[in-house]
Amino acid sequence: KRRDGLAARSRGRQIAAMQIAASTNSLSIVLPNDEATTRLGAVLAGLLKPGQTVLLEGPIGAGKTNLARALIRARLGRTEDVPSPSFTLVQVYDHPDGDIWHADLYRLSHPDEVAELGLEMAFRTAICLVEWPDRLGRMVPAEAIHLRLGDMGEGRVARVVAKASLIRDLALLWESGLT
Repeated sequence: KRRDGLAARSRGRQIAAMQIAASTNSLSIVLPNDEATTRLGAVLAGLLKPGQTVLLEGPIGAGKTNLARALIRARLGRTEDVPSPSFTLVQVYDHPDGDIWHADLYRLSHPDEVAELGLEMAFRTAICLVEWPDRLGRMVPAEAIHLRLGDMGEGRVARVVAKASLIRDLALLWESGLT
């Protein structure tokens, strides 16, 4: 019996290690379903402050807009219509602690077009969520949080690269089950 109990605990640790893997400035989280993606958005919403930018990377259909939608709704504390900014390029949401900007740069053809959107100022004053950040060129904020979504089996994996303090807080909240 004791051996069976040890084996079960060992399997549990292995599963936990597969669910979340952190280093000092990066973290990988397995997102087996849309609910987990929504939870990641909610956890991030509680950690971000005005002046922080999240660069949402990944192929079409990876879940970038779903993650942004969950983050925005959690930050606002209400169910809000959060459309994809694919055609408007930028959606701005008012919040007493600072605006939230959600940008989808997929349709831009040159980094110079970013200046027309007002993102440079927003990077300093708002929480910014940027889909297709490769279109930013040299305008990528130095302290930006990189979040790449990719396929993993039936779900996704999120890889977050950021300051060690944010990675530590994100890992603790994720592992604790809190949002």
